[in-house]
Amino acid sequence: KQSFVRGHPQFLDALSAYLSQCYGGAPVAAETLLAIGGASAGILAALQAFCRPGDYAVVEGPTYYLAYGILKDVGIQTLLEVPMETDGMDMQALERHLEEHPGKIKAVYTIPVHHNPTGATLSAAKRQKLVQLARDHKFMIISDEAYQLVHFGESPCRPLFYDDDPGDPRVLSIGSFSKVIGPGMKAGWIQAHSPLLDRLTGIGHFQSGGNPVTYTTAMLIGLLTSGDLEEHRRFVNQELSTKCRLLCAKLRDVGLEVQEPSGGYFVWVRSQGRLTGRSGDSCTIHADRFQDSMRLCFAWLTPAQIIEGVEWLRPTSP
Repeated sequence: KQSFVRGHPQFLDALSAYLSQCYGGAPVAAETLLAIGGASAGILAALQAFCRPGDYAVVEGPTYYLAYGILKDVGIQTLLEVPMETDGMDMQALERHLEEHPGKIKAVYTIPVHHNPTGATLSAAKRQKLVQLARDHKFMIISDEAYQLVHFGESPCRPLFYDDDPGDPRVLSIGSFSKVIGPGMKAGWIQAHSPLLDRLTGIGHFQSGGNPVTYTTAMLIGLLTSGDLEEHRRFVNQELSTKCRLLCAKLRDVGLEVQEPSGGYFVWVRSQGRLTGRSGDSCTIHADRFQDSMRLCFAWLTPAQIIEGVEWLRPTSP
């Protein structure tokens, strides 16, 4: 049980080779990987390992609305929000929170690649700044990279792990298969330096039951090594790219301004009256901040459904 606590060794080897291919040849050592039951399980494990009840955490605004429940489940009582900009989170706002609450902020939850819901990707300068702030203020970066492999063209950047300092590691890069295989495939990984992985495997359910996805991930070894997963991922990304372009074109056609994402599942757009999709007020801790915004998911809709949905948004004549 303990020998497999980070995951099935053959799976970790296959995963490291596959991710290195996806990341343009960047080295991915199996020793920096932990098999986990998907992105949500990874977020929960990270919070359990590095946070305590009463700690403060920072989130982006807007952000993935279901992350709030995971943060609260581990006793995070105070959530602070930083605005999103076109190149990722507002670092000046983050610095202000850190200065106003010295020593209390223990985690920053971020979606640095193909952000849910805005589609933004954190710039290189901001990635470096975020990691430096984490070292200076002693907080962990919980990097939700569920959409890292869902991109339309060349991959925009490597996981945030590659900006971390192995001498004082602060980054937990959390990946998932569910966005390219299917929502029922609750398997993924955390990429982090070994001292952080040791903390993760030291939490109670790992110590008691070993790695919870050893069997599930063992079934993926052939998919990873045969080339079938990469072939499928390329197909999925092409289909998603086509749907995304269609959605953005139709939104412009009905008079809405949109910033077209380069990956992920979502388009974030301000309404002109009518709303569809998910209202933006669920994606923030400030309920009145994004009431006129919509998170539109194009992933599961047919082209006909996308066209029908956007037509409903077309302003009616007075």
